[in-house]
Amino acid sequence: MIDVALLGIIRRWHLRDQIPLREIAGRSGISRNTVSRYIRAKTIEPAYADRHPLSSLDKYTLKLSSGSKTEAGDGRT
Repeated sequence: MIDVALLGIIRRWHLRDQIPLREIAGRSGISRNTVSRYIRAKTIEPAYADRHPLSSLDKYTLKLSSGSKTEAGDGRT
């Protein structure tokens, strides 16, 4: 699937810079049919990169997970 940045570049080359489809396909490494399909389409659902948000506890996960194992074996009552 094509990403948002490449979609913007393809549209800009075609609409603003008036670059032919064949040259756009050559520059981007995408087939002419794909380039023309994305330019012709009125609405396109672009694929955004997957986000992997970091938690503030991520840097402590190893310490927290090992600590919980040792506490479970204490046997305190």
